[in-house]
Formats: sequence, structure tokens, C-alpha cells
Amino acid sequence: MVSAGLVFRKTQTTLLWGRPVRVASIAKLAPNCAGFCSTATTKRVGTHNGTFHCDEALACFLLRLTHKFSGALVVRSRDPQVLDSLDAVVDVGGVYDPARDRFDHHQSGFHEVFGHGFTTKLSSAGVVYKHYGMELIAKELNLDVRHPDVYRLFLAIYKNFVLAIDATDNGINQYETDQCPKYVNNTYLSSRIGRLNLDWVDPDHSSEKENEAFQHAMALAGKEFFETLHFHAQSWLPARSIVKECLAEREKVDPSGEIMVLTRSCPWKLHIFELEEEMKIDPSVKYVIYQDDRSENWRIQAVAVSPDKFESRKPLPFLWRGLENEKLSEVAGIPGCVFVHMSGFIGGNRSYDGALAMVVSSTYK
Repeated sequence: MVSAGLVFRKTQTTLLWGRPVRVASIAKLAPNCAGFCSTATTKRVGTHNGTFHCDEALACFLLRLTHKFSGALVVRSRDPQVLDSLDAVVDVGGVYDPARDRFDHHQSGFHEVFGHGFTTKLSSAGVVYKHYGMELIAKELNLDVRHPDVYRLFLAIYKNFVLAIDATDNGINQYETDQCPKYVNNTYLSSRIGRLNLDWVDPDHSSEKENEAFQHAMALAGKEFFETLHFHAQSWLPARSIVKECLAEREKVDPSGEIMVLTRSCPWKLHIFELEEEMKIDPSVKYVIYQDDRSENWRIQAVAVSPDKFESRKPLPFLWRGLENEKLSEVAGIPGCVFVHMSGFIGGNRSYDGALAMVVSSTYK
């Protein structure tokens, strides 16, 4: 029925990262004209009514930011005739055809993935992001879509944000395991958006109330998308550049190439593994030296075997572990030592030269 549909208009704004972000507001449908007769020149983006999920909420939000669908109305309906009349449709309709902006993923034979090494089946959020993500990133950051940073961010945001939505919507477990989880996690975005659906005890289950809830879902999904984008643009990408430069200079620190000095404090662990692969670094970096932000001491950290492991590629020497100050300096034969952790993953020295001497000694042991 037409009354099960809804049209959203861009009329409200909210501040996010110091910039106005448009949030959809509800415009009631007139049942006798399907809600379209007064807005015939406006693009219309459709999705299904009823229970909603994170993927279509994000897909609708993203489409409405594109040049092609800027200012689009969002129509929620399962009526095939209504859907056929729309300019774009996500998560309903049984068709995946980017040329016609049809972005369903439920039909038999749909096996589309993001590519670039990612093999998870896409949700409606993933397919919209795949086709329009670079445009949106370039627009938000005021860059040419061909700028290399746009491509790097395109991949990073898929990996660190959209991928989880695709996997959750398609019922893909995060880990291969036959064990029951030790705790329940309902704090992730897809779960929080799911809770915005009307509860069975709500007294009002009208289409208007349901569609109002979907408006909040779009706003939440969009807010977190922009938070992710701005984090990666303002923090992740600059840190990546610093780590890349430091990796390129590592052989000037020591001929082994296994020691990297971080010239500026930044979250290097987010990048070192990917950059080693990209830069074809062999042998891999074993230690990173950086100055402690809270003191004038220098820290030494052993690089882990992988991003999700605590085990180090080459821990600091066993005989140093758990020792501090003079005792450590005596055993190591290096002045200025401060400490080495019991596991050997981190240590410190009062000077850069002392820290370098510690890791050089460790490298060749």
C-alpha cells in the first residue's frame, strides 16, 4: 500500500566535526498522490519498509550525499510499482544493476564483493559504498577523486567500517570457531541501529512512527560514517605517512634494516604491517624506537608478529627482562637503561644513543 511508504526531505542540519551535516526530516505522504506529485522533479531513493537494518540505513544516507542523488527523497515501500518508479533502490527489489542504481543483495546469484583483496559478500551499504565511496570522500575532503589519498581512504574506511556492516548483515562470523562466545556484544553499530526499530510493546506501530525510527537510524549511521572518515583523514593518514617515511630511512639507523626510529609520536602499530607488505620490506622490522611523550626517556618496543597478536617477533633479551635502572645497565653493559618488561616486548633508556645500543645489541643476539 502507498501509505506504507515514506518520503524524507533534507531540512535539518546538525554539527559534526565542526561542519553542518544534513539530516533527513519527515514529510508526510498524501495517500491519494503517493507523496510524489508535489516533488516530481526531485530524485527519489527507495528502500523497504518494515524492520530496518544498518546496511540500508547507511546506504540511503550515503546515496543522498552523492551528486547524482543530492537532495533526494527517501521512499520506504515494498510495492513493486512504487519501487519501479524510483531513481534508485537499495536492499529490496531483487535486482543488482549499478547502471540503473538498483542495489539489492538478497537475490539468488548475487556474489558481489568489494575486491582489492576483500572477499566478504556485500550488503546494500557495501554496494553503494563501492560505487560512490570515492566520490563522497573526495567531496568531503575537497580533493580530486583521483588524488591518491582518496583511494587510500576508500580502502581504509571499507576495511575499518563498512566491512563489518557487510559481514554482520550477511551473517558472517568474525572468527572461525565452534565455541560459544564468552560474552554478548550488543554495542556495535548494526546492533545499536537494530534497537531503534519499534519494540513489540510500543503502543504506536504506525508507518509514521516506524519511518521516524528509520530517520534516526540513517542519522546514526551517517554520523558514525563521518566520524570514521574524519578520523582516517585527520589522524590515520598522517600517521601512515610518518611511518612510511621512517621505514624508508630505517637502514640509516642500522644496516640490518630491522630497527625503525619514529621521528614523531603517532599510532604506528596501525600501519607498520601493511606498509611492510606494500614496501616489500625484508627482513621485517623487529624494533621501534621513539621518545616517551611523558618524559625525556626513549622507549624501545618489539614489533608483534601480527596486528592481533601480543607475541613479539624478537623480544628483548631474556636476561634483561624484569630488570631496572643500574641493575639492568650492569647486565646489559649499556648505560642509562631504565627498564625492560617481563615479557620483553618493551623497554627504555634515558637517551636515544642508549636506546639504540639496546636494540642493536638485541638485534644481533
